[in-house]
Amino acid sequence: MTAKTTRATPADAFKRARRMWLKGERIHLASLSDELNIGRATLFRWVGNKDLLLGEVLWSLYEPIRQEALSATPGHGVDYIVAVYRRINSTFLYSEQLRRFIHQDPEYALKILTSSQSTLHNRTVEANTRTLKDQVASGYIDPPMNINSLSYFMVRLAESCLYSDIIGGREPRAEELEDACTAVRILLGGKAQMS
Repeated sequence: MTAKTTRATPADAFKRARRMWLKGERIHLASLSDELNIGRATLFRWVGNKDLLLGEVLWSLYEPIRQEALSATPGHGVDYIVAVYRRINSTFLYSEQLRRFIHQDPEYALKILTSSQSTLHNRTVEANTRTLKDQVASGYIDPPMNINSLSYFMVRLAESCLYSDIIGGREPRAEELEDACTAVRILLGGKAQMS
């Protein structure tokens, strides 16, 4: 009797792509389909294109950090939102894997991380909007602007800090992220805290 070969699944394709990204390897769908011993058409059916697959990989890394920040941050209201924002974005500011991804192919990274078609960007805005709406519904914040716009602006502020090396040609800095946190506080209707 011969040993039964285990067939690859969509989850296998995702896990392999995630491991590759974390190691700093470039993801090529042709190589990935060969490794999984499946046809390229099958892989495309499972994951869509490379951009969509990378978006899923990045979201799988972002969402646990976001959830941890939400649950580990005490309080509520403006201070809570700003602290969660700071915690999430500080984690990514110092992510070696993210920096490596950005430096491998800056234009492609910017597209995957920030474009209006970006899975990560869109889901980040949606998740941030839910957090803001929860705080509004609980009576903890009453922002002076539309929640959807506020959420979008918050995410764009973070992106401008995290990806300043590819957007503006200067290395990301913690001080700039702190300024973004102050801007978020003001956008939320809070007062800037004096140092």
